[in-house]
Amino acid sequence: MMSILVVDDERNITELLKDILEDEGYDVDVAYSLKEAKEKIKSNVFDVALIDVWLPDGEGLDLIPFIKKQIPKTKIVMISGHANIPVAVKALKEGAFDFLEKPISIDSLLSTVERAYRELKKDIEYKFLKEKEFKDIEIIGESEPIQNLKKQIEKVAKTNAWVMILGENGTGKELVAKSIHYLSDRRDKPFVDINCAAIPDELIEAELFGYEKGAFSGAVSKKLGKLEVADGGTLFLDEVADMSLPAQAKLLRVLEEKEFTRLGSNKKIKVDFRVISATNKDLDREIGEGRFRQDLAYRLAVVPIYVPPLRERGLDIILLAEYFLEKSCIENKLEKPTLSEDTKEKLLKYSWPGNIRELKNLMERLCIFYSGETIKPENLPNYILKGKLPKTQIGNIQIKPLKQVREEAEKEVIKRALETYGKNLKEIAKVLDIDLSSLYRKIKQYNLEQKD
Repeated sequence: MMSILVVDDERNITELLKDILEDEGYDVDVAYSLKEAKEKIKSNVFDVALIDVWLPDGEGLDLIPFIKKQIPKTKIVMISGHANIPVAVKALKEGAFDFLEKPISIDSLLSTVERAYRELKKDIEYKFLKEKEFKDIEIIGESEPIQNLKKQIEKVAKTNAWVMILGENGTGKELVAKSIHYLSDRRDKPFVDINCAAIPDELIEAELFGYEKGAFSGAVSKKLGKLEVADGGTLFLDEVADMSLPAQAKLLRVLEEKEFTRLGSNKKIKVDFRVISATNKDLDREIGEGRFRQDLAYRLAVVPIYVPPLRERGLDIILLAEYFLEKSCIENKLEKPTLSEDTKEKLLKYSWPGNIRELKNLMERLCIFYSGETIKPENLPNYILKGKLPKTQIGNIQIKPLKQVREEAEKEVIKRALETYGKNLKEIAKVLDIDLSSLYRKIKQYNLEQKD
């Protein structure tokens, strides 16, 4: 039930408002002066405060900063029989939600209170989502490499320095980027991620800069670009080393100037955002082989952060396995299985080429198939039982056409990926660094279609 405080020295009006609001199911308290209102605000939490502008011991406007300090979420509605534009403007500038003029119509009163209630719910839901989002980005682990990583994140988050996150696929680079954002002063502003590998060259400008209606064929309405949406917040450039050289040049220009124009417009738009980028590639090699601009690398990698692979994190593997098991079982409304000690030992010996992403997928699968049971070593995939993926044998190498060698190796890698990730072809394509359409074609070519 929403609680409302009515502050007005005219008792007949105060009682009338109280009766009307209580009839609507609201919990209503009243005060007839500034002093009485302050006492009640100190000892109670109100969702909405209806405050008369003129009170016997001062101006009702003086209550606005007091309420903002004591109960900041409260929606304040000012009421007065002497309403004028300057007073209304002052009230709104100081933080009032709305302004009503006496005599107050019942419809206006109830409509305003209902809007205040909806806004209050939105604030609460937003806070809940933020808290949930922050909980979801918690980095699980107690190993020395992860403790060092957390310290680096905490230090760099307090600054505006641009960060380059390095590490293998599936190690949690995006999680690190979000952690930096939510620990920074920009946490209440947008976190905008761009998968640089997924944007074709011909669409890069439209995606980054946005466009005006009619800027090109198919532009039926105005669209804001990712750079504009990220204003005030964080721009995350995922897989940045996969951008083409022309796209890199366009990105570098806007990063240096911090301004751009939408397609179809001549108006300059200034932006302020922090850039965090990530890649699984060796940037020095990419630069040396002419695939990545050195000046862009210098601009982005002010602070490089390395995310360790799962195989280097020791007992974190078990902590993460338990975490993903529990999370998956909650999401699927299943009873959490138990990992036997022998199973844990097998998990620790495995090399985890797919890193955290691979472990997460495996735990979800085990949760579904062994809900409420004890997971034993024989329940694990064969490649984990062997401790690691089998290496290529260098012994009696048969001389055969190189194309055949490549195809055999390719088939084996895709087969292993299917065993690891199941039917999650999108994830497999990302790990193998190929288009989804290419993956479909190769699965068919090598007759690797999975049977239901």
